Amino acid sequence: MTNQQPSDHPFQVHELPDQFWVLRPVTTEEILTMARQLIQARFSRGQAITSPNDTREFLMLQLATLEHEVFYCIFLDNQHKVLLAEACFQGTVDGANVYPREIVKRALQLNASAVILAHNHPSGLAEPSQADQLITHKLKDALALIEVRVLDHFVIGGTEFCSFAERGLL
Repeated sequence: MTNQQPSDHPFQVHELPDQFWVLRPVTTEEILTMARQLIQARFSRGQAITSPNDTREFLMLQLATLEHEVFYCIFLDNQHKVLLAEACFQGTVDGANVYPREIVKRALQLNASAVILAHNHPSGLAEPSQADQLITHKLKDALALIEVRVLDHFVIGGTEFCSFAERGLL
């Protein structure tokens, strides 16, 4: 984000270290857009992931409001710098087909050393299902064959989240 947004933006923001001044009333959607821009900058190519909390915030902004399931991957280099953060699969309101072969192929294309997995539950419940646990273990095993570590798998359900790493499910 720059010190002053170009005039074609719907809002102007002046940025000071850890402070932002908005020069007019803004809508909820505009606030979310600004938040996405700030957090996206932390997950742009070459940025190191240093905080699980930042990762959760980023994933919640990407996935929490979606009305269908999306399986998301953050591919990282050997120093946990972001190579690419992308939605890999999209599904329906209650599921998404995830193909380990495609994630492995993408990790190889990007020369990734690690990956953070995530998906949303449009129901708003962040509790991982048996299917979530099964696909996580399949992905972990498949990626291990090419020496790519799975650092975590987040399930985002509205304002709730679950971390497989924090729960000891990896």
